[in-house]
Amino acid sequence: MANHDYVGQVAQAPTAMRSSDDKRRWLVKVLFVLITYHFSLITTTAQEDPEYRLEVGAGVGAITYLGDFNGNLTKGMRPWVNAMVKYKMNPRMAVGMTLGYGKMKGSSDHVETWYPQGPYEFDTKVVDGSVRYEYNFWPFGTGREYRGAKRLTPYIAPGLGIAYYQGPKKGIAVNLPIGAGVKYKIGERLNLAAEWRIHFTLSDKLDGVTDPYGIKSSGIFKNTDSFSILQIALTYDLWAKCKTCNNDRY
Repeated sequence: MANHDYVGQVAQAPTAMRSSDDKRRWLVKVLFVLITYHFSLITTTAQEDPEYRLEVGAGVGAITYLGDFNGNLTKGMRPWVNAMVKYKMNPRMAVGMTLGYGKMKGSSDHVETWYPQGPYEFDTKVVDGSVRYEYNFWPFGTGREYRGAKRLTPYIAPGLGIAYYQGPKKGIAVNLPIGAGVKYKIGERLNLAAEWRIHFTLSDKLDGVTDPYGIKSSGIFKNTDSFSILQIALTYDLWAKCKTCNNDRY
């Protein structure tokens, strides 16, 4: 009898070992499924953070006159302030409007060119309203609302503007602003941008002097005045995009 019991125990040993291995494999499979499901939830949640359509804010910087009495981008800088609103079509593109104010100052001092009218200086107020198109080189965002979005991106911003100027002369000048800069998303809804742009105007009267040599010129931008703006801007995101409007489940 003892021999039969021993033989039975030996026969049952492989079965018990197989049962233990099956349990371990089952536990490993369950653990793998749970981990996979957990990470899928994280990914889904990350892409379900809201995208915002509207961006509002303000900027401060410096404005520089460019024309007959100055050709240096950094000479004679004066304070500049503006407000802006943008509609973001997608993480790469936006259209917006800006309204800014500043003063331009210049003179014939330290200018090597001789002017028939003698020494001259001016101080002109400028109010500029522009519409613009922004293109981000990389999708802009935190990466949680749009897959592949970057917190930091360079961009370009061409547009069309109308400037009201008041100094030795006053009037309205249509201008073509062309800008470039870099923007950084500080937080989920807060953005910081540094930008430089030049407004090419169709007027030669911003400095109060038209054709200082008395020689008429032709061409859309030939011998016209311009102004350069260097600024930083802080904006805030509003108007979250509806994620269920086009969802078949609703």
